[in-house]
Amino acid sequence: MSSPGGRRSVRTAADPPMAPEEALKHLKEGNMRFVKGEPQATRTNEGMRNALVDMGQAPHTAIVGCADSRAPLETIFDAMPGDVFVLRNAGNTCTHAEGSMVGSLEFCTGKLGARMILVMGHTKCGAVYGATHAYLEARKSDVVSVNSALEGLLLDLAPVAERALSDMGSSSDAESVAAHAVKVNVFHTIDFLLRYSESIRDKVRSGQVEIQGGLYHLDTGTVEFMGRSPRQTELLSSTHRGLPPSMTREGGRTSGYGPAARGMHGVRTAADSAVAADEALKMLQAGNERFAVGAPLAKNATAKMREALVSHGQAPHTAILGCADSRVPVDTVFDAMPGDLFVLRNAGNTCTHAEGSMVGSLEFCCGKLGSKLILVLGHTQCGAIAGATNTYLASKDGGASKSAGSALEGLLVGLSRVAHQAEEELGVGVEIRRLISHAVRVNVFTSIDFLLKYSEPLRQLVKSGNLEIQGGVYHLETGRVEFMGRSPCQAQLLASDSSLPPSLQALPIRTTLHGPMPHQEALKLLKEGNDRFAVGAAISGRITPAMRKALVKEGQAPHTAIIGCADSRAPLETVFDAMPGDIFVLRNAGNTCTHAEGSMVGSLEFCLGALHTKMVMVLGHTACGAIKGATKTFLASKIPTKTKAAKALDALLEGLSVVASSAASQLGPDATEQQIATLAVKLNVFHTIDFLLQYSPLIRRKVQAGEVEIQGGIYDLETGRVEFLGQSPAQAGLVKSEANLPPSLTK
Repeated sequence: MSSPGGRRSVRTAADPPMAPEEALKHLKEGNMRFVKGEPQATRTNEGMRNALVDMGQAPHTAIVGCADSRAPLETIFDAMPGDVFVLRNAGNTCTHAEGSMVGSLEFCTGKLGARMILVMGHTKCGAVYGATHAYLEARKSDVVSVNSALEGLLLDLAPVAERALSDMGSSSDAESVAAHAVKVNVFHTIDFLLRYSESIRDKVRSGQVEIQGGLYHLDTGTVEFMGRSPRQTELLSSTHRGLPPSMTREGGRTSGYGPAARGMHGVRTAADSAVAADEALKMLQAGNERFAVGAPLAKNATAKMREALVSHGQAPHTAILGCADSRVPVDTVFDAMPGDLFVLRNAGNTCTHAEGSMVGSLEFCCGKLGSKLILVLGHTQCGAIAGATNTYLASKDGGASKSAGSALEGLLVGLSRVAHQAEEELGVGVEIRRLISHAVRVNVFTSIDFLLKYSEPLRQLVKSGNLEIQGGVYHLETGRVEFMGRSPCQAQLLASDSSLPPSLQALPIRTTLHGPMPHQEALKLLKEGNDRFAVGAAISGRITPAMRKALVKEGQAPHTAIIGCADSRAPLETVFDAMPGDIFVLRNAGNTCTHAEGSMVGSLEFCLGALHTKMVMVLGHTACGAIKGATKTFLASKIPTKTKAAKALDALLEGLSVVASSAASQLGPDATEQQIATLAVKLNVFHTIDFLLQYSPLIRRKVQAGEVEIQGGIYDLETGRVEFLGQSPAQAGLVKSEANLPPSLTK
């Protein structure tokens, strides 16, 4: 590394590989010399240059740096030619350069033998700051446009900005978030390498290569060495295998695109006039007929056609929401040329779990690109609809959980409503193949109705006659599309008020400024919230500092008070998809007042009296541990060797055993322990309601006057759904009874 006279030499392939820790030491020492203004790597000669040519380079470190860092990376580390293998782009990222960046690093660590990779960001990074500000502005306006490669780069760096905002808190200023995003981006790039390069991942796992991060401070020249990614262990242990995203995309097909060339450039571009909806529909019908009879008129797109689409932009005559399971490209089904169609596909041609992307994409196509027709296209033998139908039928028989344990289960649960509607229209007991076939048709109109209900831009275009939304079913067996026309609900939906898609909605915070909520409305909110929770479409949780301050300043005004069980596995606010302050929650083992009369009844009286809540829900749940224990206690009490309660828990179970006793009495002597416990859960709900009516004069008076409603419910742990039981059967008699204090307060 040095030559006579103290002059530094150059590394070549003749030198042995340098260990990662030694390479890191060289980087640190070189940066210190740079900061002090005492560089040593200032002179090269012909001999050094020839050595690098003749023997080849052997860099000790590969560096992914930013093109905006103001100084050569070799200079920052006082490195000689050949010491470091430098890659640079805006934002030291792999977002838009996966193939070149990852491939280059694999070459350096493989062919050239480098054992150290440094991903280095820098302060005041223009790319990351730009991405952060673009992300923050997009959050305010919900409008994101990409009109250039730069804007695409900034948009794809949005996850970095989002993570930085999450780390810093929503109250942080933009500059602070952007500064933190620079560091987040360093590890984001490292994680990308570990995730998408099997070669690099294997070398890191074996200890042959080290990847670390760094931050170059423009003001001091100092490099802050940040070490490994916090996620390195997790990523190394993952089973992910895959190429970078840009290397897995199809670069375009060479045949099979369809219709006769049209447009002044042979394909439709923005240079051509818009196509009316009825004309677009005719083009779809004609193209599908050509496909069905095996006589497509399509020709391969020429280089000039592709160039025209790039230079003039696309102007698709139709946007199609189709199914990913339809076995054939949608363009092919309609014998369409590139640029004719704007195709969106997912399993089930649905918006249920992709509202933001699907609705937003269609708004872009019909607004920005000028398409006049949207076709929602289902198909026969749809796997997603078949799965959803089977999920629905199994849930009716208690054979499957309706809760979403995975993305796929969530999709099927969301689509199960379609199967339910299909069954309602055809009748219970219909043959399953016929039910699935009808559900496909129902699902097409369900997706159309979703668009009309939740997209104001699309609604306005339909109202003004500038857009037509129709449905169709592609028959796999014949290749023909059955065109179904508009949704039967279109007129009704256009006359209604629109709202955001569920995934983009946010709930407001209730405070005392809103006043008491009638119990009927509160119950409706509980049911709607539980339905969202059960299908995995919750919309609560977007809490801002202003909301929290309002709850402090104005005070809470819960629409419902709930006595629930501490064993229910989920926060009751979550079960009902409620915002902070919506629900006044009381919980204990067994959702009971048996051993907590003073605190439970007193707390409830406070809520109804001081907070003016009008709705009370006593909520049990399936597989309740307290009720199971109480059932065992009851059954054990029938054995002569019963022991006296010695613990508070024993006393709780013994107190609840009266409920188990009642359940056993109703079921008869042949009932199993599980059957008794299941019924006891329901009886215990009413037992608690009756306790409140019997022992709280305030509650009894409010119920009798119609000011407060008390109802029961059972939360099913498996499905996530609440069975609303209504009022206690004994309510009418109890509200007329004499006042009593709870037993614990009369001793």
